[in-house]
Amino acid sequence: MKIEVPKEKALRFINSGNLILVTSAYKDKTDIVTVAWHSPLCRKPPLTGISIAKSHLTCEFIGKSGEFIINIPGEPLLKETVLCGSVSGREREKFSEAGLTPVKAKRLVRTPVIGECAGHIECYVRDTKEYGDHILFSGEVIYAEAEEGIFREYWDTDGIKLIYHLGGSRFTTSGKTVDMRL
Repeated sequence: MKIEVPKEKALRFINSGNLILVTSAYKDKTDIVTVAWHSPLCRKPPLTGISIAKSHLTCEFIGKSGEFIINIPGEPLLKETVLCGSVSGREREKFSEAGLTPVKAKRLVRTPVIGECAGHIECYVRDTKEYGDHILFSGEVIYAEAEEGIFREYWDTDGIKLIYHLGGSRFTTSGKTVDMRL
């Protein structure tokens, strides 16, 4: 037997991708926002999509700067990841409040990476599209890096426990990796 789920909660069926921390910058200010709504878009060229609420400072900064960085946190950064998604960058400086270290990006001009994160993807904005209360930014990957030993062709889940958002205040982490070849 199945039960009806309110349509407002239906996106939680498919919203269990790992959380990312998106950093942005404009002039002399930076921001971090926690994002669950993201996706690869294509391989050639490598494009990724992130959906950011219009009300977020990060949305404004990405729109003005044309760049953003996807940072990959592991389970030890769960508290910091939740904090960055719970407070406004208009009112609080998230790097210092979360105790995270801004590090100069390899390619981008202003936007910093988060030093404590396991990996980073630097992106230039390729396109934007408005959908209701969110903006979908497609970003072209211009540089990516990960901690040595925990990423080869995919994440080594013995070396990093990625954080997944189930909805509301519910989270889980990556578990056993299964190699299923037919």
